Amino acid sequence: MNLNVAIQMDPIGAIDIAADSTFRLAEEAQARGHRLFYYTPDRLAWEEGRVTARGWPLTVRRRKGDHFDLGPEAHIDLASQDAVWLRQDPPFDMGYITTTHLLELLPPTTLVVNEPFWVRNAPEKLLVLRFPDLTPPTAIARDIETLRAFRARHGDIILKPLYGNGGAGVFRLPEADRNLNALHELFTGISREPLIVQKYLPAVARGDKRIILVDGEPAGAINRVPAAGETRSNMHAGGRPEKAELTARDREICSAIGPLLRERGQVFVGIDVIGDYLTEINLTSPTGIQELERFDGTNVAALIWEAVEGRVARARAEAV
Repeated sequence: MNLNVAIQMDPIGAIDIAADSTFRLAEEAQARGHRLFYYTPDRLAWEEGRVTARGWPLTVRRRKGDHFDLGPEAHIDLASQDAVWLRQDPPFDMGYITTTHLLELLPPTTLVVNEPFWVRNAPEKLLVLRFPDLTPPTAIARDIETLRAFRARHGDIILKPLYGNGGAGVFRLPEADRNLNALHELFTGISREPLIVQKYLPAVARGDKRIILVDGEPAGAINRVPAAGETRSNMHAGGRPEKAELTARDREICSAIGPLLRERGQVFVGIDVIGDYLTEINLTSPTGIQELERFDGTNVAALIWEAVEGRVARARAEAV
């Protein structure tokens, strides 16, 4: 099966080819004979009944500083593509949300990965609320009295922006810390969004596990260990990736959430697990497949493409 594949992503010239999951997906697609077309989100449009993009045919190679070539710029109808990847990084703002609305207007014969309706309606820190038995004590609120009451019940807490990413704006507030009011004033002064607060999990000192699920099934995991003096384990914040195995609890969590992810067209998902608790379900632009491949040899990109190819084949059969 040779597919026409469009990739909506951030500027390709700036990516780290040793870590970027979108690059690895493009590399695997090319190896499987798929034809790639690349564009950035600002070049996506709705034009009189068509979802279009201005971009370039793309060729990639694993050569640092010289990792891609672009063909002549083209203006295409995205309905001509077999698959479109929604792969730009957050922030999950109205610009991001608008792209999900536009991509949702593509016909069923064009597969959008991950399915944009549910990317929009189930962002990472909100989808976990459907699984309260799997998550640590959590509250989402803008009201300071609600946050204070949560703090009084749980003492040591983590406070973070609801739509943040990469560990930005994440604060640990031990029981004796007096900065809750000041941080609330800071966040609410720059945003109208609620905050999310969770009970601090001491197990994070041993790492925050990223588990990759492909079409609802666990493909493997890496552990992200915080740097010395840090609470945050995100690799953007200096976390160190290391090899990890799936535990019985990890598999229990995956079994609980996997059917919902599969049903909602979430082919490539990264979940975060600290100790025995699920903390996030990342749908927007999950990462970690290159690290997983290096640690245990699992070609996650191939598993993802097998799932995508299977979904495209089923869509073609249904259209006949």
